[in-house]
Formats: sequence, C-alpha cells, structure tokens
Amino acid sequence: MARKSYFVTGTDTGVGKTMVSAAILEAASLLGKRTLAMKPVASGCDETPDGLRNEDALILMEAMSESLGYDQVNPIALKPAIAPHVAAAQAGRIVTAERLVGFCRGLQMRPADLLLVEGAGGWRVPLNDRETYAAMPRALQMPVILVVPLKLGCINHALLTAEAIRRDGLTVAGWVANRPVLEIMTCEQETLDYLVNHLEAPCMGVLPWQENADPRILAASLNVNCLFEK
Repeated sequence: MARKSYFVTGTDTGVGKTMVSAAILEAASLLGKRTLAMKPVASGCDETPDGLRNEDALILMEAMSESLGYDQVNPIALKPAIAPHVAAAQAGRIVTAERLVGFCRGLQMRPADLLLVEGAGGWRVPLNDRETYAAMPRALQMPVILVVPLKLGCINHALLTAEAIRRDGLTVAGWVANRPVLEIMTCEQETLDYLVNHLEAPCMGVLPWQENADPRILAASLNVNCLFEK
C-alpha cells in the first residue's frame, strides 16, 4: 500500500504542476523511495496508434520508479485541450468525484512509498455541474502540495488557494515555487519571503526556469523530506 499520498494542485492552469510533480518523484527516488503517480483526468490528448495519450501523463510515467500501464496513470483521457468538464461533455462522458476516488484508491493499494495525484488547473476546476476537482482529495482526506508560479499576482493567488484548501478540511503539506519564464520577476526575493512567512506550510524548493525542463535536474532544487515525516 502507498504509504504517503498527496494531491498536487496549482494556483491556476499552466503553472508547472506536471514538471513539479515529476521533479518530486525524481527527488524521492534519490532518497530510495518507490514512487507512483497519476493524472486521473487529462484534456488535450493526442491521437496515437495506442489510443489517446497526454504529454503530462507520459512525463509522470517516465519520472516514477514503479511501472504502470497508461490507463492506470490517466484513466480518463480527453482529446480537446479545454476545461475537463467541457471536454468530457463533448465526448459524452461523465466524470464524477466518486469515480476518480475509485481510481485513486486502486493505486493506493499498490506497494510504494509515495503516490502523487496531479489535478487539472486550479483548486476549483469543475468536474461536472455539481462538483469541483477538490471533491476528490477531500473524499480521500489527501494532503495537498501547492505549485506557485513566480509572477505578478502570485501572492494573492497562493494565499486564496491555500485558504480554500484548508476551508475544505485539508492540509497544505508543502508548496513549490516555480519560475515559469526565463526573466526573473521584479522583487522575486521579497515575494518568496512573504510566501514563506504567510503560507504556513514548508517551502519545498524554488525551481529554476529551463527551456527543456528535465525533472532529474530540477530534483536537485527540492527538499522532499517533509513528505515522509510522521
């Protein structure tokens, strides 16, 4: 059984959740940990001879130490690169939190030290007309790792997301700052200092910008020990 399970969310879409997740998996492997990961719902999938495939899910498969079939990593693959609930509706599929919980529990039963479950977009992304993605980690009482892109407005977005996570009864296990572009934001250190002092969760690291990001290199910028404590 996976000893530690975490849900990875971001302050918005396109903030680097997948690369952060992959770097965490690589960092955990360097500690001798067995790792698993999944992206239950993925839109923007490509047609291949083997079926729909999502680049983010493939990155996770490459980074984790244990072997899984694609359908176990990404059980709901949707072709349009749009919001998951809209893509699912266009494909005539129904996505519910209960179904995603079932997928996650299946992987939690597999032997590993760490399971990462990557969400889609931010904390309140809809799954359907009644539920947001947050319903899944809430049902599993899964601690959350928050990805924060270092750009103007990130303090507000990070604090609001952390507030929503805690209001839903979950803990922010840690957060990772990610540089989304080459140019360093104005007053970056002051921004980091404020987040460290106000997010009330350990900062696991600051990932540098890389044109062709390599999770194995980014892993050196992370401290993932907090994920295995207690």
